[in-house]
Amino acid sequence: MAAGRGSVGAKQQPPMKKKKRPTQQRGFYILLAAVAVAGGIGLYSAVSRPKAPAVRDIDVTAAQAEGYLMGDSTAPVQVLEFADFECPACGQFAVLTEPDIRHRLIESGQVSYRFFDFPLPGHHNTMPASMAAACASDQGKFWPMHDALFFNQPEWSTQATSTPERKFLEYAREIGLNIDAYKKCMDDQPHQVRIIANRKEGERRGVQQTPSFVIGRKLVAGAIGYDEFRALVDSAKAALPPVAPAPAPVTKKP
Repeated sequence: MAAGRGSVGAKQQPPMKKKKRPTQQRGFYILLAAVAVAGGIGLYSAVSRPKAPAVRDIDVTAAQAEGYLMGDSTAPVQVLEFADFECPACGQFAVLTEPDIRHRLIESGQVSYRFFDFPLPGHHNTMPASMAAACASDQGKFWPMHDALFFNQPEWSTQATSTPERKFLEYAREIGLNIDAYKKCMDDQPHQVRIIANRKEGERRGVQQTPSFVIGRKLVAGAIGYDEFRALVDSAKAALPPVAPAPAPVTKKP
């Protein structure tokens, strides 16, 4: 399973247009600086990753895990992301590409977007990160925590610290969580089964690296850019069956 190039909660709508918090601004510049070395951090996974096609057809008829929802669940195109919070390529995608996807595709109602944890064994701090996000989800703030984790990834990753929980607590305060409830959730770790289930859903769908996306009926591997992402969404929309026209109203004779 690849690492450095690395995927069930209530529906939650994140605020789409908000200024970056100081934590996010700090992490943005740290992460941009880290992008240049991200390939080195995950080189061992890039070498061992199977030589599978980047895009291939998959079966999406089986029951799906719920994940964490952003946008309208009835949108014409369903997108699933399988990602590891500690994966540098996932962080790069979250910082550089996902904001455009939110603004142009999710806010406009074209896309429904679900995030699934896909923790990788080589990343020792990723399970606590997934737990922090799940605990934030309990308070309706999965997406703000998601953003804080990815924007600040270099300061809590395995290479940076062996006690990432202290950083996660800072983010919890900054996004306005009830800290007592958050601490209890982190201590009790009630969401382990849910996090593992999210990963198993990715395995069932053939995910082999992070990030990976299911866009319509396509499994797409890698931190693709916005233009490629948009093209895949457009292709998925074009493959949808035509919508039958509404029946004409019946006019009663006088």
